[in-house]
Amino acid sequence: MLKSIAVSDVQLGMFIHKFEARWFDHPFWKSRFLLDDEESLQEIRLSGLRGVVIDTAKGRDVMPSVPPTPAPAPMAAHLTAPRAGLSSRPASRIAAPAARRSFGLKTAGSGNMAREVAAAKGLAKSARQGLARVFVDARLGKSINVGAVEPVVREIYSSVQRNPHAFSGLMRCKLTNEYVYRHGLAVSALMISLARKMRLDAIETREAGLAGLFLDIGTNYLPADPAPANGDYRNADPLVWRQHVALGLNALVAAGGIPQSVLDACLQHHECIDGSGFPGGLSGEEISRFGRMAAICDTFDYLLMDSETASALDPGEAVRALQSMGNAFDPEILQLFVETVGVYPVGSFVRLRSERIAMVIDEDPEDFEHPVVKPFYSLAKDRRIQGKVVNLANCQGEDEIVGLADLSGLVLPEEKQLRELLFLSAHKLR
Repeated sequence: MLKSIAVSDVQLGMFIHKFEARWFDHPFWKSRFLLDDEESLQEIRLSGLRGVVIDTAKGRDVMPSVPPTPAPAPMAAHLTAPRAGLSSRPASRIAAPAARRSFGLKTAGSGNMAREVAAAKGLAKSARQGLARVFVDARLGKSINVGAVEPVVREIYSSVQRNPHAFSGLMRCKLTNEYVYRHGLAVSALMISLARKMRLDAIETREAGLAGLFLDIGTNYLPADPAPANGDYRNADPLVWRQHVALGLNALVAAGGIPQSVLDACLQHHECIDGSGFPGGLSGEEISRFGRMAAICDTFDYLLMDSETASALDPGEAVRALQSMGNAFDPEILQLFVETVGVYPVGSFVRLRSERIAMVIDEDPEDFEHPVVKPFYSLAKDRRIQGKVVNLANCQGEDEIVGLADLSGLVLPEEKQLRELLFLSAHKLR
């Protein structure tokens, strides 16, 4: 039986069926679960939620009220009203920020990478379908349905919690011609991972993921004639393409209920710390935290894709490109981003001291400079090999990366095809 109760009546052993709030206004990544720990109980009670729906068939019911024992007469006067200056209203999330959960950077490590990549493959398909429905509705002039993408953010969030590199790695290595959807999903995962690294709380982390999905929602309102086949307007007339920022912001505001942090990210993801960005030419502290995060994540993923004017960069090259862009990005957030994706992100082709070429297939959770690699080519023998996976953080110096690899002149498949083949085969997928 479903029953709506006040948060003050929530007790351990209850089965939470639903929070009476928007999904990103409560601090939990799932809305249905058995409440079995004191920390979560306190978090609910201090959340400022309107109420909670419990399922009494799956968990504990509200305890029947017991008539209170009459208080001694001399004390009664002290119990009739709250003390001066104190509010009797429930504490809000704003009033009690410490109640929000900050992420410790726990991860199961590379041991669960193959399992999570398999899950991410299914997630990518369903998430693409969910995002596509929202974007198609936008092109048809319908209002943006935030509720339709909440499951997408929730699933990406959950995947990143289990392994921060599986979904992002799949987005980076899997071949696809659908720029807009792939880009939105990839940036969403990057924003969530970066938010975790910055130790933002659960609500802010999910808002970061939502922002990643919506950064380019405005491209759906750009002129349809001529429209690029894959939805990539980056090579269109700059005066046309830059309109996607304002168009996207207007659509999100009209939809209502979008967190301000998400609106900031969508408006400011092309702004630069040195003031050279658009649309406002903002600089320094004028750019919100989410705007600075989005600028880095959006640019990184953009550099990984082919365009009419430039070829896609290797992920390791993309990291170095970001670092070489001077004052365009917030230096502290950029450093945290590098620690998030790794000096050599998943999908990077690297040269080893052993004269082998390998691809990064995972990151060591404790060492962002020494990833997990899969050797596939011997320079000494000038041929492909079936090398064993090596965790460079735990190989006692037997091998190490000496730099990014140059694959030109080697008899190998085209880089994008090779990257997908190696990534999926390393994690036993086809």
